[in-house]
Amino acid sequence: VQLQASGGGLVQAGGSLRLSCAASGTIFSINVMGWYRQAPAKQRELVAALTSGGSTNYADSVKGRFTISRDNGKNTVYLQMNSLKPEDTAVYYCNINYKSGILRYDYWGQGTQVTVSS
Repeated sequence: VQLQASGGGLVQAGGSLRLSCAASGTIFSINVMGWYRQAPAKQRELVAALTSGGSTNYADSVKGRFTISRDNGKNTVYLQMNSLKPEDTAVYYCNINYKSGILRYDYWGQGTQVTVSS
């Protein structure tokens, strides 16, 4: 499974960006696609996740500002980021994970930089 992320960039505070991540390869139909981010000197954290069944999970810091969506037919996940803040600056990674029996499979994209200037 390969993930190709795109859409990062430099934006002023209050602006918007949309990230996209397309997965290719053999993917189980029941899965979770999501976005994580890692700022300098900080641990990677979950930003938002969306199951193939439609359940979402957001970090408290992005609730009301970010929206995750997916196109199951294209195995693509999106992250619409509005009202961006300087503290949203990080490298954003897309992820897809699923379980097969007792095993969990995790795949990561290459990361895309999001920089929000004040």
